[in-house]
Amino acid sequence: MIALIAAVALAVPWAPPPTSTFQWQLSGRLDLSVRADLYDVDLFETSAADVARIHAMGARAACYFSAGTHEPGRPDSKAFPRSVIGQRLADWPRERWLDVRRLSVLRPIMRRRLNLCAEKGFDAVEPDNVDGYANDSGFALRGRHQLRFNRWLARAAHARGLSIALKNDLEQVRALEPWYDWALSEECFAYRECARLKPFADAGKAVFVVEYADGGFCPAARDLGFMAQRKRLALDAWREPCW
Repeated sequence: MIALIAAVALAVPWAPPPTSTFQWQLSGRLDLSVRADLYDVDLFETSAADVARIHAMGARAACYFSAGTHEPGRPDSKAFPRSVIGQRLADWPRERWLDVRRLSVLRPIMRRRLNLCAEKGFDAVEPDNVDGYANDSGFALRGRHQLRFNRWLARAAHARGLSIALKNDLEQVRALEPWYDWALSEECFAYRECARLKPFADAGKAVFVVEYADGGFCPAARDLGFMAQRKRLALDAWREPCW
């Protein structure tokens, strides 16, 4: 197993260094005046020309998509059969959890998304909602089902030359850190759970944190070696970084 993980990691040509500055923008017109080493932007809304502009600035780009939920407005939303679509998300009622046990159904869809990410020239991928087992998904999901799905996502991303972020799923950090190249967490300071991300920092991997409330978290983020910033919940271009 250790040899397999090492071989997969070697296939990744780039991953963000721990002190990389970053911008996470998922709504509004892409604003490249907000300078960053890494731009984390929407897979479907960002064009190959946009990615080329990011590269021309000497920066890198990560594609965002939801791997664990169904979003009705996406170009491929009709590819998901009803049988894999579950309960609504509490905070995002238009989205519904996916049955990540159904790999035979989900793998082809996710492969096409990862292919699109690579074809547009992205350097990395940020798959969202990879913690359905910890939520009221409508399915009998267990931790082992999520681990299998999340590890498959990492292998599929690496096979396409993309580094991959572990988004939240803090309960499985220790099991997944060897498979993932960097981490992105929402509000770990607000929920007092940032210590769970320590395996990434200990491994010399970047940890990016976004908080939505001004809670004076910057000193703690610096002490932990995390790159943190405050954003609005809409995830538009505005940010207030700690660096």
